[in-house]
Order: sequence, then structure tokens, then C-alpha cells
Amino acid sequence: MVVNREGPTHRQRQALATKQQIAEAARALFAERGYVATTITAIAETADIPVPTIYSAFGNKAAILKDILKRVVATLNVSRQHEQARDDPDPARGLRRLAGLQREQFEAMYDVMTVTTEAVRVDPEIAEELRRIMASRERGFRRHIEAIAPHLAPGTTVDDALDVYITLVLPEIYHSLVLERGWSPDRYEAWLADNFVHQLLG
Repeated sequence: MVVNREGPTHRQRQALATKQQIAEAARALFAERGYVATTITAIAETADIPVPTIYSAFGNKAAILKDILKRVVATLNVSRQHEQARDDPDPARGLRRLAGLQREQFEAMYDVMTVTTEAVRVDPEIAEELRRIMASRERGFRRHIEAIAPHLAPGTTVDDALDVYITLVLPEIYHSLVLERGWSPDRYEAWLADNFVHQLLG
């Protein structure tokens, strides 16, 4: 009789655990030293995993960073939260929910965003990945704005609203207000939500 196993095998679970251990070590080093200064050897030492195993699991440093990005985004369930905000019958409340999601994203992955920005300058693989992510992100923003288009402020086109939206959620603004000026995340979220509503709905 053949027994069909459900879920990953023991070896597969070990491989997944190893990749997670590598990703966690790399994320800590990227945040501390930066992308360029972090070597595979340093990641191996921090993770306590042999260098050949890291190359076998990922292939290169860019693949490790892409894996970190995917792991963080998966914890946020961004697509589902965007859908819920877009489907809210109250456009102002939907925009405020988006402000909350943006705050969550910055809190969860600002360090990864910073490292990715650095990596783009030296790694074409990461540059391509970031272009893909940003294009997907912009499509999500546009879908939301198109859904509330009848409620936009007089004279405001979907393209205008999208430009404002993208500008308001720039990481540089979060960095300035929260990390440099000392705003609390709650205050940042309230400021972003108020600007969404005022700038887009009028």
C-alpha cells in the first residue's frame, strides 16, 4: 500500500529552516553593515551555516535579499488588505485603512527598504526586482483610486490622485517624520490618513 504524505518532508522542512536561518542572519547584517559591506562569509558566520550551503540554498546575495523581501511582504498580506480598503463603501474610511497599512509596512520592513535602495545601485538583479515590485505597487494604488474616482475632489483626475498618493507614501517622508523628527507611528498614520482624505477627496 502506498501512503501519500501531506505537507513537506523532513528534508524539505530542514531546507526551509536553513533558508530562514540564513535570511534572518542576512537581514540583521544588512541593517547593521549595509548590503555592499555584507559578505556571504559574514552571513555564514552569523548564521553558523557553511558557505557552500548558503550558495546551494540561494546562489548569491541578491537571491537572499529577494527572499527576505518576500518573507516580510507575506507577513503583511498586502493584497488582501488593499482589497478590503478598496471595497469599503466609505471612500474616506478606505483611505484611512490604507494609511494604516502603509504604517504597518514601514514598521515591518523599513530596514529592508533601505537595504534594497542601496542594493539597486550595485546589483542589476535587485534593480529589476524593485522595478517589478514598484510597478505592482503602483497598479494596486491605481485600482484603489479608480474605484473611488467618482468621489475625487473636483478637477482631480485619477492620474493626479495617483501622483499625490505615491508622493505621500515615499519612504523619505516616513524617515523624516518618524525617525528624524521623532513622530510616533500613530501620529504619522493620522497625518497620512488626513492628507489622503484632504488631498484626494477634497
